[in-house]
Amino acid sequence: MNMILKWILTALLIMVIAWILPGITVSGFLSAMIVVLVIGLINIFIKPLVKFISLPINILTLGLFSLVINALLFLLVAKIAPGFSIDGFWSGFFGALILSVFTPLIDKININKKAE
Repeated sequence: MNMILKWILTALLIMVIAWILPGITVSGFLSAMIVVLVIGLINIFIKPLVKFISLPINILTLGLFSLVINALLFLLVAKIAPGFSIDGFWSGFFGALILSVFTPLIDKININKKAE
């Protein structure tokens, strides 16, 4: 149940990001759900490899290159997911930044707490 709730909340976050930033568009809630699924798959399969390859640059920039990696992977999601588009790098950069700030807050949600 928690996973479905987090998926829905992240999809709502994607829709809010598209509402806030002018360069990002999402056609509807179903598209936002697909975007979250694609982001999850990219984070599992592609992101670790890209972070490992870019490790020297990341060390030189004291970790700031991770923001660029997140933006580029967010742009990749826009190429894959139907109904989701990003106009340019900076829209993708700020969209990925907002997503990376609020996703840990969504991950902390736990509705199955026992009453003590």
